[in-house]
Amino acid sequence: MNLYTLISASVVVVLAIFFSLPLLNPTYWLSLNLKSWLWIPIPSSSLSSSPVIADLVVRNGVIYTSDESLPFADSMAIHNGRILRLGNFSFVQELAADGTEELDLGGKVVVPGFIDSHVHLIYAGLQMARVELHGINKKDEFVRKIKEAVRNAKEGSWILGGGWNNDLWGGELPLASWIDDITPYNPVWLNRMDGHMGLANSVALKLSGISNLTKDPEGGTIVRTVDGEDTVNERREALVGATNHALMRGVTTVVDFGRYYPGVSAELPWEDFSDVYQWADASKKMMIRVCLFFPMETWLRLHDLIGKMGRAISQWIYLGGVKAFADGSLGSNSALFHEPYADEPHNYGLQVTESEILYNITMASEKSGLQVAIHAIGDRANDLILDIYESVVSTNGMRDRRFRIEHAQHLAPGAAARFGRQGIVASVQPLHLLGDADTATKKLGTDRAQKESYLFRSLLASNAPLAFGSDWPVVDINPLGGIKTAMKRLPPGWDDAWIPSECLTLNDSLKAHTISAARACFLDNDLGSLSPGKLADFVILSTDSWDDFAAEGSASVEATYVSGVRAYP
Repeated sequence: MNLYTLISASVVVVLAIFFSLPLLNPTYWLSLNLKSWLWIPIPSSSLSSSPVIADLVVRNGVIYTSDESLPFADSMAIHNGRILRLGNFSFVQELAADGTEELDLGGKVVVPGFIDSHVHLIYAGLQMARVELHGINKKDEFVRKIKEAVRNAKEGSWILGGGWNNDLWGGELPLASWIDDITPYNPVWLNRMDGHMGLANSVALKLSGISNLTKDPEGGTIVRTVDGEDTVNERREALVGATNHALMRGVTTVVDFGRYYPGVSAELPWEDFSDVYQWADASKKMMIRVCLFFPMETWLRLHDLIGKMGRAISQWIYLGGVKAFADGSLGSNSALFHEPYADEPHNYGLQVTESEILYNITMASEKSGLQVAIHAIGDRANDLILDIYESVVSTNGMRDRRFRIEHAQHLAPGAAARFGRQGIVASVQPLHLLGDADTATKKLGTDRAQKESYLFRSLLASNAPLAFGSDWPVVDINPLGGIKTAMKRLPPGWDDAWIPSECLTLNDSLKAHTISAARACFLDNDLGSLSPGKLADFVILSTDSWDDFAAEGSASVEATYVSGVRAYP
């Protein structure tokens, strides 16, 4: 009994000392010499019997690991694309030999390769070569951009592009009459920034068989997209272009939801998988890792494919899960809310998929072992999906599902707590709030917008898994911009933060783009932190001051490494 009391007291003292330490102070961790914490040998099955020699030693930096067991190190040894050892230089240097390359960081901050939890990668690459309308705030400039594109296009060819946001020029929706006179021989299709609305000129409408007599569906208008016009070569080039841009931003892994939106063929992501991703993998042209999600209506096809090929096609391509849509978007007044829009009092938004259908395909997908992600922006849409997920778990029992809600943008009172209680991943996009701060106030009213918009801190406080992404090309892929936005929540032209109580710390924001993002797609065994045995994906930042970075969130990407090899610049 006395021995037990003594041991218990000792443990309490040790824990008390440990938890009082400055755990997020890199100076503290870099001063330690805890060799037993710094090296977990790679399993012998993956190594030869001869001594393991590092291919690369990275030294003299502030290495933020996203690993709570060792938050910071100053050096790192890499072998065969994976991390072999972390710690102080003298300890890591033990694994170096004549053939080992050495990289002196010059005191710069290093972070794990960023994971963007929500992109449309090939669509983003295609958009890079099209008419770019992001940030346009005048009708005349909008028209000028189209006129310029027509001048450089062949007669009869499609003019494609997008990114426009009508809120930037006062809210008026663009009309075909704006561009019909300058596009008499070219069909035009221009997506709104959120992908839930688009502008077609009269030539495009005629080709699509749409006239003044064509009836609109309930809650929306008829549109015809033309993504199917893209050739295989164009899509392959789009992957290369998008990859290079992502690497420039420090992104080494993306969760790709494909060229799939409501009303678009569910075949497009499958065509991209076979025509583009498998081609790139076989041709050794993959440079970033992709976790692919497919339309939920094709769940059986994905289930069969995983049965044949496994979830990891290679170190570059992972089969993630399935996605469905509950509603539309805030900007197009199609996000589904409990209360009507302030600027459209009879409109509550649009439920894109019927509740029974959503429940049935979620149940079927979950039973087959697939991860499920559902798009929900409005508060009512989020409550609907939380209810469906809760019902599925109640019926099928507990297991590690990691259900996701994509966007989780506006949450009714109590919804953030439900995310935590049910363990639902909130896959959110911080950069969206920069454009939505004014829009949400206009469309929801100040009180609703303040209470339910982008509740990052509330979600974390409820222990909900939080994963950051961009929704590229809706906004540019830019993790460092998203991290700073999550910390500061300062929209353009604002003097004060929008809902300052929801601001995050640098540590929370970095984790949402690294280890938490990896867990959100079941890739945390190999990715998300700089830990022994994991893939050596890391980013060198421009700053050499962790304190400044933590205070201001400002930095840029100097270099991006994938599997220990420099991929940018």
